[in-house]
Amino acid sequence: MHGGPIKVLNGSRLISAMVCEAIDWARSSPSRTDDEKAETEEESSSRDVVSKDPSTPREELHVKFCEAVLRFSRSGRASVREVGSRPPRFRAASYNKLMKAVAEVGSADDVLRLFGEMKRSECKPNVLCYSTVINALLTAGRHEEAEATFEEMISSGIKPNLFSYNILVKLHACCTKKFDLAYEVIAMMKKCGLCPDSTTYSTLITGLCSAGRTEEAWGVLEWMLEENCPPTTHSYTPIVQSYCFEGKIEPAKSLMATMVDVGCTPSTATYNILIGALCRAGNFDEVEKILTESVYKGWKPNEITYNTYMDGLCKHGRSKEAFDQLEVMLGIGLYPTAFTLNILLNCLCYDSKEVLVAKCLIERSCELHWYVSVVDYNVVMSGLCKAGHLVGVIKLFTDMIKKGITPNIRTFNIVIHSLCRGGKLHIAVCIMNSGEIIANVVTYNTLLHWFYLDGRINEAQHLFSFMNANNISPDGITYNTIIDSLCRVGKFLEATDCFIISLEYRFSTDRLLRLIYRLVRNRRLKELLKLFKGIEKHSLSLDVLVFDSLIKAACKEGFCGSTEIYVVCVILDKMLAQR
Repeated sequence: MHGGPIKVLNGSRLISAMVCEAIDWARSSPSRTDDEKAETEEESSSRDVVSKDPSTPREELHVKFCEAVLRFSRSGRASVREVGSRPPRFRAASYNKLMKAVAEVGSADDVLRLFGEMKRSECKPNVLCYSTVINALLTAGRHEEAEATFEEMISSGIKPNLFSYNILVKLHACCTKKFDLAYEVIAMMKKCGLCPDSTTYSTLITGLCSAGRTEEAWGVLEWMLEENCPPTTHSYTPIVQSYCFEGKIEPAKSLMATMVDVGCTPSTATYNILIGALCRAGNFDEVEKILTESVYKGWKPNEITYNTYMDGLCKHGRSKEAFDQLEVMLGIGLYPTAFTLNILLNCLCYDSKEVLVAKCLIERSCELHWYVSVVDYNVVMSGLCKAGHLVGVIKLFTDMIKKGITPNIRTFNIVIHSLCRGGKLHIAVCIMNSGEIIANVVTYNTLLHWFYLDGRINEAQHLFSFMNANNISPDGITYNTIIDSLCRVGKFLEATDCFIISLEYRFSTDRLLRLIYRLVRNRRLKELLKLFKGIEKHSLSLDVLVFDSLIKAACKEGFCGSTEIYVVCVILDKMLAQR
């Protein structure tokens, strides 16, 4: 297991080994008289697990799956086989279990590999196996393959069930937005003697609402009632969401009241949608009222509820109230998520006066049961750097290393920038040369800026040469930094040469205008002529803005009343001849 779960899933030989282990385990379990019944029970169990924790990260599922496979091999139920060997009996349900598990944590290709292996063996896929494959392809956005697999199932003589038809409705209604085909599938279901259920209609409603066809979704609700299929919370929630997305809060609230009247209590997800709309409208008093009433209205706020509320408060500049909600969360036994942390950190770091509070918050991460990532540290360290709390940056960087969080290049760039601002250029260079990081163009741009600002021209030029030697291409910021800095210390010829070199990378009108202004202002006519000769050599076409700026700068500096205007005229004539 220490080799990493990704390697387990990506290796076709190891997947084959998993199949053998899972089949052996299934054979040793109590006998079942009907594979489909067992599969239906397992499917129901899977839904229960997912509904308990819909936000489980894929990496966590990945690890759990691999641990389950490892338990199979240690349980004593399954003997260790050579990869490629097969037990004497095969069960479609066993293959299906493994395909569903792989679909949760792997890729559609992994599922197809298992499905192909199953078809090549003596085990014939049933409708549940096909449904699993079609759903995996649909989730992966491979819509044409999903539809082709459905056609293959029918041509193989396997009759689709309600679940497989519902997947097809989802394909046409929610993915491809081909609603005519979705209606045809429902008609096909009825023709085959299958009654569309609430999932069928709710899926169609979801697709219609996401396409902005809310009125038509209302028609589907009425259709459900005509077919004696009572709407569920999942039937109403997409319409509530559609109203909230359009800013129609009152119709959304009215619909939720209707849900209560017909005995279909809005879920936490429904209330979260409404709270999100209220937060966008800045109606926080109404949010407080909804949260207060939740106790006797039969729904329980969750982490998403408070994340939505805090995000809204922060975006409206009410950071103190957002932090009050953090305490409310902790008081009712809800632990903040990584998203909660991101909301609060971004809010605090946006205001330089609050950035020290963000530092304290990230230091409380263990107490709040937060997993703090390198991205979170970067957000706070960047805020501290902008606010001038350079010592705080170094302390937080040290704390990060002690906790075993690996810095990335952005982390090092923030630290280097802070050291440069604090006058510790030599330490910044030592960090870059330490071999601990692979410097990028941002690293070099930062050091170049501060070297030039500190008057260390020779060292800056040496750094630029070192940058080229390491195959790091300068960008626009690099050239702007060098040209501006050289002009600032009166090295106009070097600045002009640098601009001409930059033409091989990319021509920038803004950079040219800035250099023209500096050369004219300092009456550097020789450099000005060289500049335009370099542009002429690269056969670049200049727009009217350049000519206009050159004339204005020359007039402003008094060229019109001296012989220097002749140089400007020569330049203009040559450039106009090129157009």
